[in-house]
Amino acid sequence: MKKRKKIRVLLVDDEATVRGTAGRVLERRGFHTMLAAGASEAMDKLGEHPDVVVLDMKMPGMDGHEALREIKRRDPGLPVIVLTGHGTLDSAKTAHREGAFEYLTKPCDMDLLTMKILDACEERPRPGDAHQEGTYVSPKIRSGE
Repeated sequence: MKKRKKIRVLLVDDEATVRGTAGRVLERRGFHTMLAAGASEAMDKLGEHPDVVVLDMKMPGMDGHEALREIKRRDPGLPVIVLTGHGTLDSAKTAHREGAFEYLTKPCDMDLLTMKILDACEERPRPGDAHQEGTYVSPKIRSGE
């Protein structure tokens, strides 16, 4: 039987405790987790070909919205899940317009984050797909919740 490749998650957060705790939980759940303390480090790690990015919004230097735009410029099909402790409806709408797959707030249930990572990888456009354009907008954002 062929062994399935581990999903590679790039976790970007300036808080060391969040990176460490979430990184360990994701590793225990079978993901290969790469950690970045900020957006510039995350840009370097894009060369390691993550399958999904989990991105904090409020970071020193390049903030999450700037990082999201740069990630999408470099790899438009790479799913980005925003995970922020400072979420607002305006920020969520902007993030989805910029191409975020999902927008979650801290503290986040790790079962929910795990599910969203799996969903993002399942829905990731592959080269040659006819329907690569379009942005996923969660029902909560569409309804204005």
